[in-house]
Amino acid sequence: MTVSRTLHSARYPQPRAMLELIKPITWFPPMWAYLCGIISVGVSPWSSWPMVILGVLLAGPVVCGMSQAANDWCDRHVDAVNEPHRPIPSGRIPGRWGLWIALAMSVLSLAIGWLLGPWGFAATIVGVLAAWAYSVEPIRLKRSGWWGPGLVGLCYEGLPWFTGAAVLSDGVPSFQVVTMALLYALGAHGIMTLNDFKALEGDRIHGVRSLPVTLGPDVAARVACTVMALAQAIVICLLFIWGKPVHAIFVFLLLFWQIRAMGTLLSDPKGKAPWYQATGITMYVTGMMITAFALRGMEVLA
Repeated sequence: MTVSRTLHSARYPQPRAMLELIKPITWFPPMWAYLCGIISVGVSPWSSWPMVILGVLLAGPVVCGMSQAANDWCDRHVDAVNEPHRPIPSGRIPGRWGLWIALAMSVLSLAIGWLLGPWGFAATIVGVLAAWAYSVEPIRLKRSGWWGPGLVGLCYEGLPWFTGAAVLSDGVPSFQVVTMALLYALGAHGIMTLNDFKALEGDRIHGVRSLPVTLGPDVAARVACTVMALAQAIVICLLFIWGKPVHAIFVFLLLFWQIRAMGTLLSDPKGKAPWYQATGITMYVTGMMITAFALRGMEVLA
């Protein structure tokens, strides 16, 4: 009881709680996608390493971290049910500090995005607006099991990939690069649906219509697996068409093992979702980088 009173009477957030608020474990996907964008346009990262480092930091700790802070602030009532130990509902980040942190990081995101030139700045504006549109009332796109995961997939995989390619090539990426970025963003819709399983009970109580809530865990898991597999199947077909059979075969093998892992997931969707996120998704992002290398030096389609 003494500890609880101390937490809830605190005036300032705990440093460890602030780090927990911006969830470092979530930074990897956009950072990885930004690097995929750089690789896909055939530009050596070493030739423009300041832009590479700045972009990776922007995509991960800053913009993604900001989106996590904004989401936790807007979700504080849902987290009180699902995860009462989270920094805001537990009181380790008291008062409106969660909101101030999210707003300050939004400003920081735009400032860093400005340093990346017009393409980087424009992409940062889109990312910041999308983060707030996902979480804040009355927009709160996360209420939809279709629009919410789609927006997050786009901002986690598609937008960073496009940004890395555009910033390093200083122009609009090729048709192939944009197409692959969009396909992997589409597949990430399934990844985000699986992520919704952990908040199933709180989402039901607070009216968040995630696919696990509206369709049930079994059907939602099948939809997620279908979306992930279909996006990668199209990637494989395009790689064959564009004359990259070796890369296509490697992505196919990764998809094959993902499908086997999906069988385990579908046997217990709610219980196995965390396991699949650690195994199947690792193979998914590996395929992203293989695809990025396939695009290097590819003849641009008009």
